[in-house]
Amino acid sequence: MNLTAEDRKALLEIVRSTIEAKLQKESASPEEPEKNQISSVLQEKRGVFVTLKKRGQLRGCIGYIQAFKPLDQAVREMALAAAFRDPRFLPLKREELGDLSIEISVLSPLKRIDSPEEIEIGKHGLYIMLGNCSGLLLPQVATEYDWDALTFLEETCYKAGLPYDAWKNEHAAIFIFSAEIIEEPQENSK
Repeated sequence: MNLTAEDRKALLEIVRSTIEAKLQKESASPEEPEKNQISSVLQEKRGVFVTLKKRGQLRGCIGYIQAFKPLDQAVREMALAAAFRDPRFLPLKREELGDLSIEISVLSPLKRIDSPEEIEIGKHGLYIMLGNCSGLLLPQVATEYDWDALTFLEETCYKAGLPYDAWKNEHAAIFIFSAEIIEEPQENSK
């Protein structure tokens, strides 16, 4: 998916305005534009994650792995989920908004792999499933922590609540995906 600069700006505005509206006790989301005013690309169904950081530290991150909803709608829903329903954090407060930066990851479809050699650090994110457990790490996580492919696999297992070497289990399903990352320019983040 190749998003234009206008599409990227629109998605960032959707996230920020949705969170601001909720914090101002207005509707759960701002007034939605008419479908004919939205780029056709933003109406495509895509997997997406919204990541919120406060002064550079993770403050919330939730998303859809699969393409269930149009991108503009999924981003709106995940903005609220990351800000108010990430179980790792208390709900966002109005006074935190000024320190918040937004990152959106628009996901490619998942591709099952058989070997760690297929993982490209900096390009691929990982999703693992084994039994009732599953976990996902976005592509930028491995880069941020300077992990190699093996460490990335182990940390994805850990995120899923599995032993570090669970990826070796013959019943484990390992998937890669890429993500188009959209970030607020630092000087423009509020």
